[in-house]
Amino acid sequence: MFGFLNVYKPKGKTSHDVVAVLRRVTKVKQIGHTGTLDPFAEGVLPVCIGKATRLIEYLKDDKAYVATVQLGQSTETYDIEGEIAKTSDKKVELSQIEPALDSFRGEIEQLPPIYSAIKVNGKKLYEYARKGEEVEIKPRKVTINELRVVDFDYENQQLELYIDCSKGTYIRSIANDLGEMLGVYGHLIKLVRVKAGNFKLENAIKLDDLETKEQVQQNLIYPLEYLDYPKYELSEAEKEKVSNGVSLSLNCEDGLILLTCGENLAAVAEISENKAVMRKVFL
Repeated sequence: MFGFLNVYKPKGKTSHDVVAVLRRVTKVKQIGHTGTLDPFAEGVLPVCIGKATRLIEYLKDDKAYVATVQLGQSTETYDIEGEIAKTSDKKVELSQIEPALDSFRGEIEQLPPIYSAIKVNGKKLYEYARKGEEVEIKPRKVTINELRVVDFDYENQQLELYIDCSKGTYIRSIANDLGEMLGVYGHLIKLVRVKAGNFKLENAIKLDDLETKEQVQQNLIYPLEYLDYPKYELSEAEKEKVSNGVSLSLNCEDGLILLTCGENLAAVAEISENKAVMRKVFL
């Protein structure tokens, strides 16, 4: 098997659970996902099967989410799974929320949650948190390409946001920081990833619909469909060179290029000054 799967990760399962299920169904060990989703989150999880795992680094890594924020309460983990930390009886209006969102658009510096898997001095942040140990958390630059209100329930103070962002953005931190900015606190109560690169929610396959090897095979996406790089069709002589890892002279623009044989991906190469050096060969 060779290709990508656009899997809908259900709430309650980890990304590793999804991979384990697919390994059991396909009997293929070489399976990996391209971006972890918290157990309480759901939505798009791109999965690579077989030698397609070697292409993970070439997939687009921007993400988009629909996030539901509960205003009026913050939690230790910034989401619904944590203990309540602070509360407020104050209610905010939509007219107050819109200006506050401006602070989160574009390139911003974001503090990751203390309950996260980021490592500091060789230990994950949540390990420090569980032991009550102090640790310096450094802000990270992320980019919020689009941030807009989808819905706002004033009575229940629940805010639904659409967030298109760069890899590494913590939506939990946005929920917490927005609540702080509004002076009422906030935490994430629902998260659905609706896009990961070219993988979109409307095309995702439920895990329950991938119960046999045949079903997985039927839903495989051939890599050429989702890799956004220029393509070059190899001649038979060039194909022979590529299969041996030999570089080619190609009159193409500098950068990554996909070398093809008909409908098949032969290699990923990098061009510099008309010389194509093989990075990954699939012949």
